[in-house]
Amino acid sequence: MSATTHSGSLKIALGGRRCRAGRCCAVGSLPVGHHGSGSRVVRHRRQRNKLSQAETATNPPTPEQGQLPGIRTSLRVYRSPTPPVPSRLGQPSARLPAPAVPSPTPTPTPTLPTPRRRRRPAAPRVLIGSPEAAAERLRSAGRRLRARIGPGRRGSNKGHAGRCLPSAPSSHHEGEMEGKRRRRHSCFLPPLPRLLRGQAEGWQKAGGGQCLFACPTRVSSPLPLPAAGVRGLRKPHRRGYRRDGDQRDFGRRREAGSARSRVDICKAEMLQKNAILVDGVILNGPIMDSRAGEKFVEEACKIIMEEVIQKADDVTEKVCEWQDPETLKQILDLEMRDTGESHQKLLQLCQDVIQYSVKTSHPRFFNQLYAGIDYYSLVARFITEALNPSVYTYEVSPVFLLVEEAVIKKMIEFIGWEEGDGIFNPGGSVSNMYAMNLARYKFCPEIKEKGLSGLPRLVLFTSEECHYSMKKAASFLGIGTKNVYFIKTDERGKMIPEELEKQVQRARKEGSAPFLVCATAGTTVLGAFDPLDKIADICEKHGLWLHVDASWGGSALVSRKHCRLLHGIHRADSVAWNPHKMLLAGIQCCALLVKDNSGLLKKCYSAEAAYLFQQDKFYDVSYDTGDKSIQCSRRPDAFKFWLMWKALGTTGLEERVNRALALARYLVEEIKKREGFQLLLEPEYANVCFWYIPPSLRKMEDGPEFWQKLHQVAPIIKERMMKKGSMMLGYQPHQGKVNFFRQVVISPQVSREDMDFLLDEIELLAKDL
Repeated sequence: MSATTHSGSLKIALGGRRCRAGRCCAVGSLPVGHHGSGSRVVRHRRQRNKLSQAETATNPPTPEQGQLPGIRTSLRVYRSPTPPVPSRLGQPSARLPAPAVPSPTPTPTPTLPTPRRRRRPAAPRVLIGSPEAAAERLRSAGRRLRARIGPGRRGSNKGHAGRCLPSAPSSHHEGEMEGKRRRRHSCFLPPLPRLLRGQAEGWQKAGGGQCLFACPTRVSSPLPLPAAGVRGLRKPHRRGYRRDGDQRDFGRRREAGSARSRVDICKAEMLQKNAILVDGVILNGPIMDSRAGEKFVEEACKIIMEEVIQKADDVTEKVCEWQDPETLKQILDLEMRDTGESHQKLLQLCQDVIQYSVKTSHPRFFNQLYAGIDYYSLVARFITEALNPSVYTYEVSPVFLLVEEAVIKKMIEFIGWEEGDGIFNPGGSVSNMYAMNLARYKFCPEIKEKGLSGLPRLVLFTSEECHYSMKKAASFLGIGTKNVYFIKTDERGKMIPEELEKQVQRARKEGSAPFLVCATAGTTVLGAFDPLDKIADICEKHGLWLHVDASWGGSALVSRKHCRLLHGIHRADSVAWNPHKMLLAGIQCCALLVKDNSGLLKKCYSAEAAYLFQQDKFYDVSYDTGDKSIQCSRRPDAFKFWLMWKALGTTGLEERVNRALALARYLVEEIKKREGFQLLLEPEYANVCFWYIPPSLRKMEDGPEFWQKLHQVAPIIKERMMKKGSMMLGYQPHQGKVNFFRQVVISPQVSREDMDFLLDEIELLAKDL
C-alpha cells in the first residue's frame, strides 16, 4: 500500500482494488476528507489498513518512509513526478505507475503537513420568491458549493455535495435516488431545478403568488416549508450528530407510529415524482399512510375484543371505575395539540377510555332503559362505521335503504296496520317531535309555508307520566309548553280517559284548537301502559291525531304473551318504537311508524333539493326516501336491528322479552320476602320500584321525619355502589314520593344470581345507616 501527495493534494493508492463506494474513491483518486467519518469508504479503508499491519511489521519503513499523520496505519509516502490521471464521470481513474523507490539511505524523515478534514457544508437556505428565481438561486448555490468541495464526480449524489444539493437532474439521478441510495441515506433529493422550471408556468396560472421551496437534506418536515415562521433547514445528517438543546440522535427517525412523521415522509416522497404544488400544498397522490392506519385499527380492535367484548358478561369485573371529573381530566390528557400523538399513545388512550367508562354491557348494570350487548348488532355497527354511509338516496346507499324499508314493513305488521310508512330517527325524543309536527301539518297544511301567523291557539294532550320530550317538542316547534295539557293518571301511572275528555272539552270552550293526543306505552319510571282503546275512542270522537310513545314498551309487541299490554295500538295514527331498549339493537335504533301511506311524511318534510333528489334519474326515485326526513345525513340504524333479527328470528326476540319480564317477577317475589325492602307497586312491565329501609329506620313511626330520612338513603347507597363499582342502580323521587330505587331488567346476560346479588349488595352497603 502506498500514498502520494501532488500539488498539495494528498492521494492514496489502495492497491488496485475498488472500494465499495465504487466511484470517486476508486483507485488513484481519493481526496482525504471527501467522505464522512461514518461512510462505507472510511470503514473499508480502515479494514484494509488493519490487514496491512502484518506487512508493516515484517517490512518496517525505511528512514525515507514517513508516518502519514491522521492515518492509523503505516503508509509509504513519496512525491509523484507526474500529476495523477483525473477520474472521468462514472469511471474509475487509471492506476498510476509507482516510481522506483531509491535505495534506503540514512536521510531525515520528511515532515508532511497534517491534512485538515474539510468542513461539512452548511445547511442550504430556504429559497423564497418566484419559481424562476428559486430555480436560479438553487443552481447558483450548487455551483458555489461544488467549487468549495473540490473535484469529485460532478452531478453525483455521493458524498457531501450530493447530499446537500442536487445537480442537474437526469433519469439516472431520479432512478438512483428512488433506489438504494435514498433508502441508505434517507435523503429526499427531488430534482428541484427541473421541477421548478417545469411547473413554473402552471403555478403562475394557478396562483401567481410567491412560492417557497427548500433543498431537503435529511429533513422530516413537510415540503415545501410553510412561509410563516421558517428559520431554515436542519443540518445535514451525520452519524452521531446531535442537535443543540435536543440531545436526540438526529440520524434516527421520529418515534415509530408518529402520525406527523408518516405524513412528512409521504409528502417528501411525493417530491420525487414530479410533484405538483399549489399554494404550498402537494397534490400528488395520497398523504395518508394506509398501512400504519390499518395496523392501528387492527391493534385497537384487539383492545376492544379483549377489554370490552370478552369481559361483557364477567361479573368479577367492575361496572365502573369511578373518578372525580378533575382527576379524570388529568388521566385522559384531553388537550388537543398542533402535532399528532403517536399510535402507542393513542392505543393507551383507547385503553384508558374503556377503563374509566361505564360498562353498560355488564350483567349488573341496571341504571337505564338499555343494557347488555348483542353480538350481531355489534358487528352490524362495525360494518356501518367502516362503510360510513348516509341514507338519503338509493344511489349512495342502496343496501341500507332496502334494509330500512324491509324492517319498517315488518314493524308495521306487529302494530297491526295493513299498510303504512316510517323512518328511523336519532332517538325516541326526535320521533315524538316528528309525530307532533306531522299531526299539526295534518291539522293545518298551510303552516309549512305560512308559519304560525294567523293560526289559532293549538293545544295537545298527554299524561302526567309522559316522557319529557313532549314538553321539549312543544317548545321547539313553537307550540309553547303552556299549551300542553297534562292529563291526570291513576295510582299505577296510567292516563285516566275521563280526565282526557274533560280537558278536550275545556280547550274547545276556551277557543283553542286541540289537534293531538299523546299516549304512553311503557312510562319511563313506573313502566305503565295507558288504556289505548279508550283513548282512541276519544280521539275519533273529536277528530284528534293519536300518537303512541311506545319507545320503551313497544318491544312487548313481539311477545305473544305480553303484547296484550299494547291492546288498541293498531288504532293509533303514529307510533314511536325503540328497538335499542328491550331488544338490545344498540343505541341508537328508533323508528317512527305512520299509519298514513299517502306520502304524508314526505309532504310535511320535503324540501326537494335538486342536487340530491333529481326526478330524471335512471332508477326508481321512490327509493330516495331521504326527503321525508328533517335530516340530510342519516345513519343506517335499521341495519343493526335487521341483522340481529335475521340471526335470532322473531322467536329469539320474543324469548328476550319473556325472560326479562320473568326475571322482574322473580325480583318482586324476593323483595316481598326480605326485611327492609318495600315495593312501591306491583310492576306491569320490567320496571321494579322499591325502597330500602335501613335497620335504624325500621322501628320509626310513619311520618314526615321518617320519610325525610328515608329520602336520604338511596343517594348514599348509590354513591357507595358507584365508588365500589359493584353495580349501578337508578333512583329518583316521583309524584310526591321520596327517593326510591328503580330496577330495570333488560340484558339476556342477567341471571337469577344477579337478582339475588342486587338485594344482598344493597343490604351490605347500607348496614351502617
